[in-house]
Amino acid sequence: MNILILCTGNSARSIMGEALVSRLSGGRMQSFSAGSAPTGKVNSFAISQLQSKGYETGKYRSKSWDVFTGDEAPIMDIIITVCDNAAGETCPIWATDETGKRPLTVHWSFPDPASINGTDKDISDAFSRVYDHMEKHVQAMVSLPLERMSESEQRENLNAIYNELQTG
Repeated sequence: MNILILCTGNSARSIMGEALVSRLSGGRMQSFSAGSAPTGKVNSFAISQLQSKGYETGKYRSKSWDVFTGDEAPIMDIIITVCDNAAGETCPIWATDETGKRPLTVHWSFPDPASINGTDKDISDAFSRVYDHMEKHVQAMVSLPLERMSESEQRENLNAIYNELQTG
């Protein structure tokens, strides 16, 4: 399955989400990230957070969601918006599979750790909290047999994960 994690800037949350899906799915899911208005640079605190968890970070880059709309784009099965701005924007027309099916889109809102003002420790701690919270969501998602579920079952289960864990 192909999973696209969307945010506005594609510099922090969506990057961490891409890394988490890739690692926790054990190769069962291919993960991607993009932004509606990419910053063009991955946030240094996101890089530090991922490195502290043992990720190789050289492959992560901030890019536009337009990368995933053309004829050559990989077909997405699920798109997860992780910031409220991206969830409220008009998304592009995503590539469809051979049956014409569009990807399932769900929203999991996470606070923006890049918006924290404070010391480097304050900002780093915010990134750590968001990473830990996202990790619980992604772990729950990858434990599901999504490949064998109908779209409505996928939506129901992914929304339930968010609703159950949003206060964590």
